[in-house]
Amino acid sequence: MGISIIIPVLNEEKYLGKLLKHIACASGPTNVVEVICVDGHSKDSTKEVALAHGAKIISSERGRAKQMNIGAKNAKGEILYFLHADTFPPANFDITIIQAVAQGHESGCFRMKFDTKNPVLRFFAWLSRINHTLCRGGDQSLFIKNSLFKKTKGFNEDYLIYEDSEFIQRLYQQTRFKVLQKSVITSARKYREKGWLKVQFHFAMIHLKNYRGAGPEELYNYYHKNILT
Repeated sequence: MGISIIIPVLNEEKYLGKLLKHIACASGPTNVVEVICVDGHSKDSTKEVALAHGAKIISSERGRAKQMNIGAKNAKGEILYFLHADTFPPANFDITIIQAVAQGHESGCFRMKFDTKNPVLRFFAWLSRINHTLCRGGDQSLFIKNSLFKKTKGFNEDYLIYEDSEFIQRLYQQTRFKVLQKSVITSARKYREKGWLKVQFHFAMIHLKNYRGAGPEELYNYYHKNILT
């Protein structure tokens, strides 16, 4: 079973080269059939970095849901693996994913650790081992069989944020979602830039708003007002 890795990117020249090198070292020579970087019109050298490391580049409108859907549409692999540009998968992640799929898990993710010693962020990362939708997020990466992705129609492009969580909530309803025991390492850069307490509080509020029925526009407006500005 071949894996297509799909990475939505926008001005990620700082992290992307490190990630692509890491992917090559952390996986076998045959299991990963392609790495697709879907670029939302970067203004830096993201495209050049991707090509220099052997990745494919697809251009897209900006928006991670749109970018990931386009990547999936062009992917060849039987398994799709969605990865953020600042998230580093564990050694032999390809074998771990393939084994999980072979055991009947059509979708799943890894546990997560942040690249920080902040005790609060380390605690929230620890919660990623719990197999519940409240503990899921895109920073944990996501694997899914290509056939299931097509069946579920992929990411909802109405969501400019929270697209990963919304999709994973649907997957929980349709599959035996698997949380793998190994961990990805994710950058805490947003927490360092905006303040860990502020970001964690507002992400929690976004989760709460979603569970209380807020739609994609309300979630984005809250995110834009309280985190982006």
